[in-house]
Amino acid sequence: MPWISETAAGISRENMLEILEAAVAEAKKRICGAPKRVLLLPPDITRMHSGAGWITEALYDLLSPEADVHVIPTLGQHEPHTPAQNRQMFGGIPEDRIHAHDWRRGVAAVGEIGADFVKEVSGGAVDWPIPIFLNDQLWREKWDIIINVGHVVPHEVLGFANHNKNYFIGLGGKDTICAAHMMAAVCGIENNLGNLLTPVRQCFNKAEDEMLGHLPDFYIQVVLARNAEGRLVHTGVHIGDDLETYLSAARQARDENIAILETPLDKVVCVMQGDEFFSTWVANKAVYRTRMALADGGELLILAPGLKRFGEQPEVDAFIRKYGYVGTERVMSQYRENAEMQDLAHATAHLIHGSSEGRFKITYAPGHLSQAEVEGVNFSYASLEEMTARYSVSNLSEGFHHTADGERFYFIPTPSAGLWATRERLFQRESGFGADVG
Repeated sequence: MPWISETAAGISRENMLEILEAAVAEAKKRICGAPKRVLLLPPDITRMHSGAGWITEALYDLLSPEADVHVIPTLGQHEPHTPAQNRQMFGGIPEDRIHAHDWRRGVAAVGEIGADFVKEVSGGAVDWPIPIFLNDQLWREKWDIIINVGHVVPHEVLGFANHNKNYFIGLGGKDTICAAHMMAAVCGIENNLGNLLTPVRQCFNKAEDEMLGHLPDFYIQVVLARNAEGRLVHTGVHIGDDLETYLSAARQARDENIAILETPLDKVVCVMQGDEFFSTWVANKAVYRTRMALADGGELLILAPGLKRFGEQPEVDAFIRKYGYVGTERVMSQYRENAEMQDLAHATAHLIHGSSEGRFKITYAPGHLSQAEVEGVNFSYASLEEMTARYSVSNLSEGFHHTADGERFYFIPTPSAGLWATRERLFQRESGFGADVG
């Protein structure tokens, strides 16, 4: 059931609150008329720009007068929120109702997607099974309604976030996350981005059908796009309890969130907001979402005032510092014989995703990392102060601009909110790695 804005202004907050009331009524109608225990599954703070935080707070306010409502941010392997971040993201939801996902110790074994199916949907590229581990509270406790809140946007592993990604990545265990991310890396990031049904998505859809049928779940999926003033606004809300809820949102995101360029870009400047992106683990979305638009020999400059580490956990941070972003060939040659890389396969996949494969230059201008640290992982370094002064991005809209001395660059204010690609790279990808629908 979609609500799609008919104007470029998007869906107002007032209208969004009305839609959320209707969504709650629909969830009660389909699943449980008088819920006593409700679980809300929103994204974490790295997607704060989606509005999912205040949407979750609104759902809590609608449901808490009659039900015991709990929230588990779908962190995946991201760092748990601090109490201050919970307030920043979720407003007035009581802290004792917000629970951190523990991807190592807080999960239960659910099942497995067999190697034969994995091999089939990956066109023979991957031949290992995907074990399914899910959050203990989700799996073992009794819930009357589970509401997944998600921002559907192009994604490097699943083609488009969100939907059942909330379960299998956001609330997944280490083995699930590692196997799925490595599968996506082997299939190729540029074969995943912007496809409705990637190999990993097909595995997750099968897992949902076969293993999660008893869960009383419901999806509220939002789509955002930039309005005429360049501001991100909600343009669609898709609700329901089936795969079509995801597909309808992904089709809209495909139409609104992919910028198709006729010629490659020689210089891209973008900003990863300082209150959302603290590690290259998530700030590298700037690399993922622009790589199909960058020219061979071009440069991506990432202004990252909040950047203070590489990984979300100390061991992954140390891992990235040790091996660096050195490209698929070098990573895979080590992976086959390296027990550490196999144990932290999700981080190994991240090294592949975050490399330009030597095709273009990646330059970080970080708020808190030194030049030696940035160059130590195979990125180039620039001064944040100098680059902020040179490119003066605070008031720029997306598109082409010039510096005072005439350098031409393409500015992207929020690369995590879309995908940029040349027509050639988007439509001439390797076949056999992803099915598309509609």
